[in-house]
Amino acid sequence: MLTATIDQAHYRTVMGHLPTGVVALSGITPDAEYPCGLVVGTFQSLSLDPPLVSFSVAHTSTSWPKVRAAGRLCASVLAAGQESVCRALSSKQPDKFADIDWSLSEAGSPRINGAHAFVDCEVTHELDGGDHVIVIARVLQMDTGHGEPLVFHQGRLGGIRQLTAA
Repeated sequence: MLTATIDQAHYRTVMGHLPTGVVALSGITPDAEYPCGLVVGTFQSLSLDPPLVSFSVAHTSTSWPKVRAAGRLCASVLAAGQESVCRALSSKQPDKFADIDWSLSEAGSPRINGAHAFVDCEVTHELDGGDHVIVIARVLQMDTGHGEPLVFHQGRLGGIRQLTAA
């Protein structure tokens, strides 16, 4: 049985070799009625029937409890060129949406205008995932935008440079 201790810095370096999409999760705080949000790089489809998505959020996130309290949220898949949106939603500033172009989706959640795609959903389950919580959400509606997605790879943000057919 292999029982090695994994160095956290090396773990981050190795896992950083996997490019990920950049997804803004946003909701309207019920009591204050203002938009709140955060960025994740772990958003993925989970099930077609029923339509479910999943993502992970650090237990230390101060923004996730606010978005969770909304019950419903919009996952905006950020587009190449929306690096400033990613930085704003990753910040600790009180009004993360001050300089972000957004509108309400049909489901009533803040949608980032110009996003590559969006998925409105409702949280159904939260599971323990070590230092993260794994969230499962039911898809309410979705659509696509234009351009290419924003990608995070080895500590850098940018668009996809070259794709070939799978």
